[in-house]
Amino acid sequence: MSREVPRTLWSLSRAFQQGIGDLDYEIIVVDNGSDQVPQAPRMDPVPRILTVSEPSVSPVAAMNQALSMARGRVTGAWIDGARMASGGLLRAVHNASRLHEHPVIAVPNWQLGPNRQAVSVHDGYCAQVEDDLLTKAGWPSPATDFFSIASPEMKDVAGPMLESNALFLRTGDWRALGGFDPAFTETGGGAANPDMFFRALELPGTQQIRIAGEATFHQIHGGTTTDGQDKAVYALKELARSYQRLRGHPLRMVRDRGWIYDATTGMIDTGL
Repeated sequence: MSREVPRTLWSLSRAFQQGIGDLDYEIIVVDNGSDQVPQAPRMDPVPRILTVSEPSVSPVAAMNQALSMARGRVTGAWIDGARMASGGLLRAVHNASRLHEHPVIAVPNWQLGPNRQAVSVHDGYCAQVEDDLLTKAGWPSPATDFFSIASPEMKDVAGPMLESNALFLRTGDWRALGGFDPAFTETGGGAANPDMFFRALELPGTQQIRIAGEATFHQIHGGTTTDGQDKAVYALKELARSYQRLRGHPLRMVRDRGWIYDATTGMIDTGL
């Protein structure tokens, strides 16, 4: 993803992220067998880019290698390197992380373009159209309005949620959970990411906190569930079958809304 990864990384840079002051953070990239390892733009902090020791069609081993190296008190896992961050995402997560001793912070997923990309590709949506949309929205300025050129994967941040591409936990909680489950060996990791979300919420003492007003935004790149509607439906069915085989029950969305942190107001809605 030589086109997508540099933009994702830049969206996490100090030049793009707003309101983070002297927040100390690191970016770790573990490449999972690319012919050419993606290059980072010149940015602060300088990303640490490594390659997984044994590449696989599943990103699980690469994710766990990165998680094992994280040094901060809070760690965010980005399982899809094509998803760019909105400009206030790190500030919102930092603020939300101080609201509970063991937060499970879930950032909503959006997709660039007028519709879900599995649908919009049939109407001519492609990398060039996306590049033009990003320019129109102001990229790479920190004032880029991703929301004006994107579609949400869920209608309401308080509604049923299957996964979050940007999932943040205390680093100790990641380690208590053992990271992502290596049993998810299929292309793209199958249901490894939803499974991680479910297990984090089941860890005793954790509190789900969803972020409103910030998100990650998927760039089109021929992904497992975004490369045409037929392929997406097939991939999701296979994902659900694999999950049921491994866990013994159907794949279900999380219906408990948890707490909702509104990044635009700084207010927390506990639902009480």
